Amino acid sequence: MGGMAPSIQGAKILVTGASGKVALPILRSLASDNTVHGLARMRTRDAEELVRSTGAVPLAFDLASGSFADLDEDYDIVLNFAVRRSTDDDFERELAVGAEATGLLMQRCCLDGRFLHCSSTAVYRPPGDHAVRESDPLGDHHGSQLPTYSIGKIVAEGVARSSARTLGIPTVIVRLSVPYGPGWGWPVSHLAAIADGQPVTLHPADPMWFNPIHESDLVAQLPALLASAAVPATIVNWAGDEPVRLRDWCELMGASVGIRPTFVQSEAAFRGVRVDNTRRRAITGPSQIAWRDGFNEMIASWLEKKSAKKAIRNDD
Repeated sequence: MGGMAPSIQGAKILVTGASGKVALPILRSLASDNTVHGLARMRTRDAEELVRSTGAVPLAFDLASGSFADLDEDYDIVLNFAVRRSTDDDFERELAVGAEATGLLMQRCCLDGRFLHCSSTAVYRPPGDHAVRESDPLGDHHGSQLPTYSIGKIVAEGVARSSARTLGIPTVIVRLSVPYGPGWGWPVSHLAAIADGQPVTLHPADPMWFNPIHESDLVAQLPALLASAAVPATIVNWAGDEPVRLRDWCELMGASVGIRPTFVQSEAAFRGVRVDNTRRRAITGPSQIAWRDGFNEMIASWLEKKSAKKAIRNDD
């Protein structure tokens, strides 16, 4: 299937986590040729308008407490990008938003469709410099900062796998690496720290390799990944083809803003996850956005937004 470019047209699609940075470019890519409902809590009018601006229909819903009987049953595709990132120990809410909601969505909305469940490479046991394959050991990768995140993601994967088999729903579970785009992504937090003269935290014993993936590649690879959905569920690492050390992207950012980055060490820093993309490349073909090109675009967009905000403050 690698190298093929399937398309998604004429489908009724539900996208959860619709106001999130990962989901928004996917909503924009799908809304012109499909009927797309963007589900999120819509806690602010801005969030609702952001979803609406993509061409999708905003759907206000809380996956932790909403009645799933209120949702439509006839979706051709469900893309589950809902995520909870919190520093608390609230496993009840983590399992409700992640594991329980995944099973309920599949049972209610996707009996005659395909299901994509977005997991994370944070489900892997910290591998150091070893490139992880989908069969590698799992573990509490993010536990030092986000106590419920990795465990919740692992449990949700289990629910998706079980539901795929018991309900006969073609399913693909994608383990997302470090997504980013113009002005957004986890690396932007490092850019902001460098621009403010603050140190970036590194792990003292880990090379901190990651495989960042640009939003353009997420959009381009989605149809092929959906086409790979199967029973039992297909499990795929969803990551860029180029491994990059966090220190190296910080050096690039520092050069872009004219500030040499500084670093501190902490055992609480996230460990690296270097990804083996063999399975994904066989499905989607290679990624198209080189990391340096994508990061330069991300940096330029962030600096432009920062400059615009500064100009508004000066006018006030």
